[in-house]
Amino acid sequence: MKNGPSAAAILAGGIGVAVLGIVALLTEMAASINSALVWNKSVGSLSGKTIIEVVVWLVAWLVLGLSWKDREVNLRPILIVSAILAVVGVLLTFPPVWSIFTGHD
Repeated sequence: MKNGPSAAAILAGGIGVAVLGIVALLTEMAASINSALVWNKSVGSLSGKTIIEVVVWLVAWLVLGLSWKDREVNLRPILIVSAILAVVGVLLTFPPVWSIFTGHD
């Protein structure tokens, strides 16, 4: 049984979470990025952050899924990398972590 499509979905999820965290951090570091991501005034920059994250997640899933559709891949490293990406992404959404990079509380 080929596990490539499942592995692609798992890794794409980790990539998506990491991208959301990185974009959240960038919006805190630069006011210009924050204002550029206000695609809906009532939602604020969260609209741009989540749309970017979803697009990156879908593209990653599509590319990986097509690349691995007929393959049996070693799932262990994919799970490890996906978990690391998810943890980093989640951590980057917390204000105490932002202060490490921005220098303000």
